Amino acid sequence: MDLSDLVSPQGVISPLRVASKKQLLQELAAKAAPLAGLAEREIFETLLERERLGTTGVGHGIAIPHGKIAGLTRIHGLFARLDSPIDFESIDDQPVDLVFLLLAPEGAGADHLKALARVSRLLRNQAICEKLRGAEDRSAIYAILTEPSASSRAA
Repeated sequence: MDLSDLVSPQGVISPLRVASKKQLLQELAAKAAPLAGLAEREIFETLLERERLGTTGVGHGIAIPHGKIAGLTRIHGLFARLDSPIDFESIDDQPVDLVFLLLAPEGAGADHLKALARVSRLLRNQAICEKLRGAEDRSAIYAILTEPSASSRAA
């Protein structure tokens, strides 16, 4: 599974200016709604519900908020680089500045898990995260996320 299957160039947001985890989730829902063809409120509530189960802040400045929503026909991804890190209640208590949102159809069990694993492997690569943090603009970020060498290293 390539990240280009999950995120489009329009699904890259940088810089995103937010002050809190709740505001971040609201902004992500607003940006994802037209891409996924869903109501912003439905996405936001799904993300909040998932965060209540436990944080999706995986450490090292990275969060992977995700959820399953009825009505989706495929998995949608959105990547955001924050203009300044925020508290996300991450497992390592470090603030978050790189966020990859995943929205999956309700019945996407294995595919949803594969997409989460794929994103997680990519963002565990410290060199790629440094490139993402240093990228000039959205197109550079998209190129880093979808470059074949990133896919093969992270696969």
